[in-house]
Amino acid sequence: MADRRVWQGGVRYLKRNDPVLARMIGRVGPVKFELDDDHYEAVVGSIIFQQLAGSAAQAILNRFKQLYGGRVPSPREYLSTDVEKLRGSGLSPQKISYIKDLAERLENGTLDLKRLENLPDEEAINELDNVRGIGRWTAEMFLIFMLGRTDVLPVDDLGLRKAAQKAYRLRKLPKRDRLEQLAEKWHPYSSISTLYLWKSVEKPEAPAKW
Repeated sequence: MADRRVWQGGVRYLKRNDPVLARMIGRVGPVKFELDDDHYEAVVGSIIFQQLAGSAAQAILNRFKQLYGGRVPSPREYLSTDVEKLRGSGLSPQKISYIKDLAERLENGTLDLKRLENLPDEEAINELDNVRGIGRWTAEMFLIFMLGRTDVLPVDDLGLRKAAQKAYRLRKLPKRDRLEQLAEKWHPYSSISTLYLWKSVEKPEAPAKW
C-alpha cells in the first residue's frame, strides 16, 4: 500500500464499488500511509501497548528503552537482562514473558520477521499468532502497517466495527458475518477501506499507530 499507484488504484476501486465508501473517502480526503520498517521494534511496542491507555503504555515503553540507552534492545540483549530491571520499567510479568518468547524465537530461528514478507496473509498471521501474547489482531496490524498488505480485514477490531456501524447506519454494532458481508465490495482492498473507516471516526479506538 505504500506504493501510491497501488493506493490510488485501490481508492478508485472502492469508490466505484461502494457508494458509502465513495462519500466517506470524499469527506475524509487524502490519507497518508507509510510503512513502519522496523519489524521487531514494532512487535515489541505492540506487546507493551496491549490493554493499556496510550499515555501509560508510552511511558512504560520510554522507561524500557532507557534501560538500553534510549532504544529497543536486540533479542539477545533482552534475554540477558535481569527480570527485576525489566519490572522496574513498568513491564508486567506477563508482558516480560511475552517479549521473552518473541526474543527466544528470533534468536533460535523459529521466527523470522523478514521472511513474513514473502508469505501469504494467513500463513504470516499464523506465524505471528504462535508467539505468546500476539493474537490475530496484532498480527493483522503487522500485516497492514509493517507489510502494507492490501486486503486485511480485522473483523474483531472495535474501532472498525463502530466506524462501519456509523457509516452504514446500522442499528447494531456489526458482528463478524455482517462486517464480512459489507467487505464483499472491498476486496481486494479491505486494508484501505479499513484505514478510511478508522479515519472517519478519529476516536481513540481507531489505531492510527499500533
